[in-house]
Amino acid sequence: MISIQSDQTQCFDDTGRQIFCDGTGQDGEHHSQKEWPVPRFVESQETVMDRLTGRIWPKDSGISQFPLTWQEAFDFVDEMNAEKMGGLTRWRLPERGELFSLISHARVNPALVAPGCFSNHFNGYYWTATPCARYPRQAWTIHLGGGRVVKGMRHSSYMVWPVHDAHDDRPVASESGISDPDEVRFHASSQTVSDRATGLTWLRDADTLGNPVSWTDALSHIQQMNSEKLLGFQDWRLPNIRELESLTDIRLHSPAIAARDRFKSIRPFYWSSTTSVYEPRYAWTLYSEDGNIGVGFKPGAEFHVWPVRTTQD
Repeated sequence: MISIQSDQTQCFDDTGRQIFCDGTGQDGEHHSQKEWPVPRFVESQETVMDRLTGRIWPKDSGISQFPLTWQEAFDFVDEMNAEKMGGLTRWRLPERGELFSLISHARVNPALVAPGCFSNHFNGYYWTATPCARYPRQAWTIHLGGGRVVKGMRHSSYMVWPVHDAHDDRPVASESGISDPDEVRFHASSQTVSDRATGLTWLRDADTLGNPVSWTDALSHIQQMNSEKLLGFQDWRLPNIRELESLTDIRLHSPAIAARDRFKSIRPFYWSSTTSVYEPRYAWTLYSEDGNIGVGFKPGAEFHVWPVRTTQD
């Protein structure tokens, strides 16, 4: 299974004030459902291995020293391989999901899950190897300062942080980070869709309320679903931002949702249960048309609700 755990442990109301997590339904209350390996990161002289994903990263997260265009980023990685940086020869530009796996939702500047394992952080945008499906002259970037995932013009200049698989004979990762085809990965019933890659079950109707709501109303709606035992369950929740992101298929657009034919009423904007610690009056959101990960102002009724629960064996 892919990792869908956030590292957020705190909870905040819609004014940005920190509150106790019990009973809130927020990411900070549910964060411990999936455990990371301990230790997750193993350091060597020049590199750091992530035992969760099986990826190796340069310890120097500013290894390119300067921002580069997308093509220059690939050229830079070729030079690393020619020089056998860290004794390795299959460095590559990370796919979007790979770089996103390092993003923290509990820290900012840098928004890294283990900032102490790395050096020379640049709190700006970094290239991924993943092109944008709808706009061919753009590719995906991730902001290491705050965690946003947005598109950038390929002629623009951003930082480069290459990745290497733990074993040279390991196949290069797919763009989504998940290799199973939709017909293997997803199982649809009359009212739900189960994802074998994440262990999550989603409502098949991706717009249960029929209209956008505020973040507080979104959380309240989930509580009401549980009090009414929707489909016989009381463990529905508003998905955290990693769970929402796991539904994206960035080879697609309009919407960029995996197995989109299995779902009904997919909307352009969705709330997550994860607060932006950069500005706690905002929560993380998924823009499903292309797969952007941004934020929404919690009091604003601009985003939809897509409930999820953990699949029980």
